[in-house]
Amino acid sequence: MVKTNSLDIEIGTSLPNFELINANSLNNEKFSFSDLDDRHLFLMFICAHCPFVKHLEKQITELYMDFQDNVQIIAISSNDINTHPADSPENLRNQAKKNNWHFPYLFDEDQSFAKTLKAACTPDFYIFSNKGNSNFSLFYHGQLDDSRPSNNIPVTGVDIRAAVKALNDGLSYNRQQIPSLGCNIKWTPGKEPDWFS
Repeated sequence: MVKTNSLDIEIGTSLPNFELINANSLNNEKFSFSDLDDRHLFLMFICAHCPFVKHLEKQITELYMDFQDNVQIIAISSNDINTHPADSPENLRNQAKKNNWHFPYLFDEDQSFAKTLKAACTPDFYIFSNKGNSNFSLFYHGQLDDSRPSNNIPVTGVDIRAAVKALNDGLSYNRQQIPSLGCNIKWTPGKEPDWFS
């Protein structure tokens, strides 16, 4: 495990097109950009084995329950399952079932979606505003809150909640967007992105 911060990404960046396996479906059906609806989007890179993700699982469930009227949620795992089989689609599905997650949980098998969004760690959180006509624009990229597995700070999701409230109220997010911290994405050996060292 390499402790890794999320990277700086320009606010306003457009959500790229995608079509990925939905591990949280009966037959690993595909889920694509065109399947998104008119709500804003909370997108997160997570996985099944990471202790930083496990630390936040209960709060992710609470955010899902609190946001679902106004915000759609997608989770993505981009870890190489040859080196980390604990993050296979089957194990992602088991994780979702355990936590009562009914949102799409996508498997980025070739890691191209993570590279396009410069995802660096698990967890890595993004909020995209939907300005209509499937125009998803990056509104927030940062931590869930200040809690980490070893610092005894309660998990509240305060940063994500503040960003979603500002978005739903039609306001800009005027707080500092603090990078997330977690395990590095497990890149396929020899195919690591330029920013990973």
